[in-house]
Amino acid sequence: MNEAEKLKKATYHLWTFTASKMIAMLGAHVMAFGFSLYILAMTGSAMSFATNMICSVLPRALVAPIAGYVADNYSKKRTILLAQAGTIVTVGGLLLYTETVGMSVYAIYIATVFNTICSAFSGVTFSSAIATLVNPERLQRAMSFNQMSMSVAAIGGPVIGGMMYGFFNIDVFLMVNMVAYAIAFCLEATMDFNLYSTRGKDVKKEKVWESLKGGFHYIKQRKVIKTIMWVALWINLFFSAISVGGTFIIIELLKVESTHFGFIQASGAAGMLGASVYFASRSEVKVPLRFSKISLLLLSGSVALAVIPLVTDFSYLAVVIFYLIIYFIFAIFEMGINMPIGVYMQKIISEEYRGRVLGLLETMAMSMMPIGMVIYGILYDTVPATIILPVTSVIIISISLVMLRPSILREAHPEYYDQKAIAESIPNSTT
Repeated sequence: MNEAEKLKKATYHLWTFTASKMIAMLGAHVMAFGFSLYILAMTGSAMSFATNMICSVLPRALVAPIAGYVADNYSKKRTILLAQAGTIVTVGGLLLYTETVGMSVYAIYIATVFNTICSAFSGVTFSSAIATLVNPERLQRAMSFNQMSMSVAAIGGPVIGGMMYGFFNIDVFLMVNMVAYAIAFCLEATMDFNLYSTRGKDVKKEKVWESLKGGFHYIKQRKVIKTIMWVALWINLFFSAISVGGTFIIIELLKVESTHFGFIQASGAAGMLGASVYFASRSEVKVPLRFSKISLLLLSGSVALAVIPLVTDFSYLAVVIFYLIIYFIFAIFEMGINMPIGVYMQKIISEEYRGRVLGLLETMAMSMMPIGMVIYGILYDTVPATIILPVTSVIIISISLVMLRPSILREAHPEYYDQKAIAESIPNSTT
């Protein structure tokens, strides 16, 4: 295949995987919305709702390293298609169970666990394959389109699900999910996951444990990658202050209506969509780790601002508008952290290790979310939110300054800092 044909195929990939991801995620969000409402309607228990959330997070954190091993040692295309097929079979099984026995909360839990495992394999494998689907010059655009599709699904899923809930039973939600994943399956079956691969065809497969050890060793030998993974771990822990505290402050303390809170959450998805469009339309970030550090510091500072309505006499309308803006800003800065680092990781991680490294990164990041939720759940019941958020903000800023210190940035981007040093020395040499 000549270069012109490869570029044409890469362009096809850019639009095809964006469409497939959007359709699949839209189906997933519609079904998740339906599940949450049906669980609350059947049980009236917040604990039952929380259990389903755990079923959608914990299995993914546990199997992500195995998914990374599979992505590095087996056909990426086959893995993704099998994972998509697994989702269709799982939802089809739940639909059959519902038609013959009737819906139950435990059946939803089991289906959620299997769906989450399938999602882990397809998600990690897809992440490790983006750099082989498109040419390096369009890597940032591809990842932006990927995030854009998820943002559109995050906005559209609850809207469609909300409209459907009043007119259809759970069976229709399940069928929508199956149709969405079937369309995604057909689109992904046409893609060439080795288009820009640099690996040889005769790759020796390792045993699982040896492969995972190799992934750990690879990370250990690369200081910058190791630093990024530790930053992701701590940030996911401490940003539970917003994921837990945001709802608590807005609903419980400020008494914002649930409908208006839905708009506030949607503003976050809109912020992600806007940031995705920005990154898709601009040239690649030249110093990604530095860009991400600045975004992280800005996001950390914004966390402290979230307490302003608690210490001022805002009207109800002012409170809603304030949090619409703050959630929009959170999303933009979050994308400013994730997008440059994501592109940077795709480029610096060797293809033969990419799946394992990204799988381990996902496990480290996601494993801290339940811990953070528990810690901050206890803190918000015992300590005023006006103390928790400013202190958390200071902690995150300190982590950013220490872990992403100038020496790490210089090691990550020596070409930029060497040129900067040369440029700064020129005036001194002429005086």
